[in-house]
Amino acid sequence: MEWEVVIGLENHVQLTTDSKIFSGSPTAFGAAPNTQASPVDLALPGVLPVMNKEAVDRAIRFGLAVGATIAPRSIFARKNYFYPDLPKGYQISQMDDPVVQGGSLTFGYEKDGKFVTKTVNLTRAHLEEDAGKSLHEDYHGMSGIDLNRAGTPLLEIVSEPEIRSAQEAVAYAKALHGLVMWLGVCDGNMQEGSFRCDVNVSVRPKGQKEFGTRCEIKNLNSFRFIEEAVNVEVRRQIELIEDGGKVVQATRLYDPDKKETREMRSKEDAQDYRYFPDPDLPPLAISPEWIERVKAAMPELPAVMRERFVSEYKLPEYDSLILTSSKAMAGYFEAVVATAGQENAKAAANWLMGDVSSTLNRNDVDIADAPVTPAQLGTMLKRIADGTISNAAAKKVFAALWEAGSDDTGAVDAIIAEKGLKQISDTGALEAIVNDVIANNAKSVEQYRAGKEAAINALIGQAMKASKGQANPAQLTELLKAKLAG
Repeated sequence: MEWEVVIGLENHVQLTTDSKIFSGSPTAFGAAPNTQASPVDLALPGVLPVMNKEAVDRAIRFGLAVGATIAPRSIFARKNYFYPDLPKGYQISQMDDPVVQGGSLTFGYEKDGKFVTKTVNLTRAHLEEDAGKSLHEDYHGMSGIDLNRAGTPLLEIVSEPEIRSAQEAVAYAKALHGLVMWLGVCDGNMQEGSFRCDVNVSVRPKGQKEFGTRCEIKNLNSFRFIEEAVNVEVRRQIELIEDGGKVVQATRLYDPDKKETREMRSKEDAQDYRYFPDPDLPPLAISPEWIERVKAAMPELPAVMRERFVSEYKLPEYDSLILTSSKAMAGYFEAVVATAGQENAKAAANWLMGDVSSTLNRNDVDIADAPVTPAQLGTMLKRIADGTISNAAAKKVFAALWEAGSDDTGAVDAIIAEKGLKQISDTGALEAIVNDVIANNAKSVEQYRAGKEAAINALIGQAMKASKGQANPAQLTELLKAKLAG
């Protein structure tokens, strides 16, 4: 039987506010346990929550970016459940009237050797507070509770179940991660829990319209784990059904060491949480004027920038999608072009998607921290364009710039001079090399003149070797052809 995978994602995005969603407690990461939990966060008697306006601003910003409807009136509710790290015995969240409704996210990824794009619709994005954290290590066989995170502002972003593979799930998560960082609503730090992912997975026979029974895999904090967990869970469900079993709706955890998912608890439905409007919080009213203020302060969005890169820099759609995958990458590209000139935009894109990206990945460095500055890369591209250095020599220049880690723009010319990488473009010098090559490679010359055009490649190779790789390839080829035709 052929199976179809159905996936929906719920991403918990920690908002970049200095204080918590309903109190003035700080949200800084790394504080000593239980030093950032106020009476409001703990719901002690006599305290009242007060909405953090900055958290709402960030929710509106995200909603505008994905083309969603911003609810003019949204309600906060109490989601009731009992767990040691939930000090109130309930979580303040949104159920029936979320602040962000609908919207969509378009992303690109490679599938079967081709670059494809996909749009996934969003169900909603709602504001809520985070719970605390249970600590199970170094407590002499006991568990500890750190309530510093309790009350930290989250935006939970829920997708429609329109994702059909682990690969798509990762591409969607990466695009969402890049967008919230681009907007400045989240710092994106997955290790610190700022961007967490719950994945709902089910399978159904191909062609069936009804969804299968879903299981939710909680708290995946890396893209690699998302891909692994989805593949493992899909395999588990298919094998279970094919062996005559039945998938039971449950919340599961992924164990990356054992490469398995295991049941955490049976999956609750909405009625199990006994949602009801929080009596301490009035409805959140968002006026058109408020939305306009947020819109006016928004940065250029990735989709708009992609279109601009295609029209202004004449880049292919693939290049524009890659270059706008993060705000830092897009900014770096434009800074390179500012130095290299718009006529070298495609060369800048090629270098960023090729040598620069591979070097960043190999050294586990973000583009924002690259030791080669945009001005240096732009200057190097100008030297390629004006024939000062070849592409092969440019790779050596780039490696030296990376190693030096200097921000001196003049370093490009200094490295070219120091390493003797300047291309030989002098006609007299090239002519002497060509004459020697023709004289010493009679067989290749004879083959070329007999009509075997590929024979010239051997002659070019000999000439480049004689020039120690410094001959201008275009000039060299032109000169060789002219001599051989004579």
